[in-house]
Amino acid sequence: MSKKPESILEGDVKIPTLPSIYNEINETVEDPESSFTDIGRIISGDTSLSARLLQIVNSSFYGFPSQIETITHAVTIVGTAQLRDLILATMVMSQFKGVPKDLVNMELFWSHSVACGLAARIIAVYRREPNAERYYVTGILHDLGRLVLFLNGTEQMKEVIDATQGGEVLVYDAERSIFGFDHADVGSALLNKWGLSDRLGEVVCYHHRPREAPNYPLDAAIIHLADLIVHAMELGHSGERFVPPLDPQAWDKIELPSSLMASIVEQLDRQYEDTIRMFLSDN
Repeated sequence: MSKKPESILEGDVKIPTLPSIYNEINETVEDPESSFTDIGRIISGDTSLSARLLQIVNSSFYGFPSQIETITHAVTIVGTAQLRDLILATMVMSQFKGVPKDLVNMELFWSHSVACGLAARIIAVYRREPNAERYYVTGILHDLGRLVLFLNGTEQMKEVIDATQGGEVLVYDAERSIFGFDHADVGSALLNKWGLSDRLGEVVCYHHRPREAPNYPLDAAIIHLADLIVHAMELGHSGERFVPPLDPQAWDKIELPSSLMASIVEQLDRQYEDTIRMFLSDN
């Protein structure tokens, strides 16, 4: 087998595709001549997507004081880039079908991913980062490559699982040993294949080794820390049996006082159940 992560995406393999409506929305958001109404009209053409987005923007996730009843209103209140990120997250979560149920519990997998996104968003808000939703969607997608490996490298993933049963071997270390790359590499390759942003692909690629991220080390550090917090709190299950080690340089890069950790954990614990219900009700 090739030692390049792109190899797992080549040939006669199972690779989900993004619905065409996402590309249409993305192109409209990027078009400086488009309006909120244009974007709202495209989203409103998909009844299921519209209902899900209205559910999200009217939830405690945002906590707006009054009811938002139309997609156009949601676009104006939340923002075009932010709403696009939420659309990406909800669409990706519905695209992965056929993952072997005896190898991965999808509800627990997505629960871990949603929790990671939520934790990353909380950290980003504390840092006053612009567009905190981008951290949310990156957190949701950070382990996406593991699902690709389960779909297209099923036998090798069985070896990975066996290799992590007897001792303190991290799953991504076992993946590297058996495949020559890990799920973070594969997730990044898939996001690049989908034509998504370079930032998103890089952060997913380096979330276990944020100090190596060439362009977005802070973003990678935030996802890295969020992932560790969620593992420590045992929210969902990504496949790892142990809490991965913290990169001390990542902690230094984030520049938050350690006294805030208790507040981050408390907010995550308080928002987790409602957020899981909201994002996983159809998945």
